[in-house]
Amino acid sequence: MTDAAGVPRGDIAETLAEAVFSGRYAIGDTIPREVDLCERFGVSRSTVRSALQKLVNAGLLVRVSGQGTRVCELSAWHLLDPQVSAWMAHYAQPNPHLQREVFAFRVGVEPFVASLAATHATASDLLAIENAFEGMLRTLECEDLHWQGQSYNAYDVAFHEAIFAASHNLIWAQISHVLKPAIALIVERSNQSATLHSAKDLDDSMARHRRVMEAIRLRQPQEAAEAALSVLKRTGRDLGMEDLVKNPPAIVMPLPMTELNEENR
Repeated sequence: MTDAAGVPRGDIAETLAEAVFSGRYAIGDTIPREVDLCERFGVSRSTVRSALQKLVNAGLLVRVSGQGTRVCELSAWHLLDPQVSAWMAHYAQPNPHLQREVFAFRVGVEPFVASLAATHATASDLLAIENAFEGMLRTLECEDLHWQGQSYNAYDVAFHEAIFAASHNLIWAQISHVLKPAIALIVERSNQSATLHSAKDLDDSMARHRRVMEAIRLRQPQEAAEAALSVLKRTGRDLGMEDLVKNPPAIVMPLPMTELNEENR
């Protein structure tokens, strides 16, 4: 038996997470009482409490004595928790505020990470980036936008994930891995919008991705950062979030390898 969202009624935590991430329970809202949830799901009070505690531990809910259980401020949500990130990817599509937060994160960090990749990428890193780019190209030749069992969107996400890995910074690589579902959500929305407009939009996006790949291959940190920002400008236009790219945060770019070597002498 399932609810309106198609989630098994027995999975209370999943159902409540869907309601929170979709915005049906807004920040500050009080969710139904334990007794009401017991009746709705046909389970014991201990089962309901266990499910609620899962969302409390994830930072989504807070239980206030005498006031019930409320949805926390977005800043309290543990978005880097893999479970929370997965919920966000599955259920946040109707939540424009959350999508803006994810895209703002990308604008703030991806140009810098691309510059790190241009400084530190190895041959195997470059191969991973090139393979993802090749997959994107190949899917565009197929009517269903799939090649070798993967979609255009999957290759697009792999392209950005490979760049994070090429930074050779453990934290950036881990953040990319954890936020992969959330980044995939933005990529899917952006590419869907581009597809609806025209094939030329996807061609333009591919050209921008190519410039990122080439700048990394040629060891050009500043150019890689600028090319990554160009990709995000295209994404922002597709998503109607151009304002987030107009004044991106300033992040100091890494020194070129020659200057690093001189400093270390």
